Amino acid sequence: MDWGWSEMLWVALISICLVFVVLVLLVWIMKLFGFVFVRRQEAESAGKRIVPGQIHEEEIAAVATALRLYKGELHDRESEVLTILSIKRAYSPWNSKIHGLTKMPDRK
Repeated sequence: MDWGWSEMLWVALISICLVFVVLVLLVWIMKLFGFVFVRRQEAESAGKRIVPGQIHEEEIAAVATALRLYKGELHDRESEVLTILSIKRAYSPWNSKIHGLTKMPDRK
């Protein structure tokens, strides 16, 4: 198919507009989901009775995190010193660096 400049510009314009319309539609859908979930959470929290002395999930998570950090500090401290031993090996072409170098070209 032999398209001219006018057809290519129309296709590009339509595709760009389509992309922006889809992005705006996705933003509206996300806002709708946020509205629905906030309303649902408000309805659930209105249905719950708050009992004095009851511990909420956030408080339980904070206490569990604090206990985990405290228990982690009770372990022995390591010395964090690395010892590197140098081992003298025999010559091997596998560990030779000279084979990786290229020869200098002859200058004329």
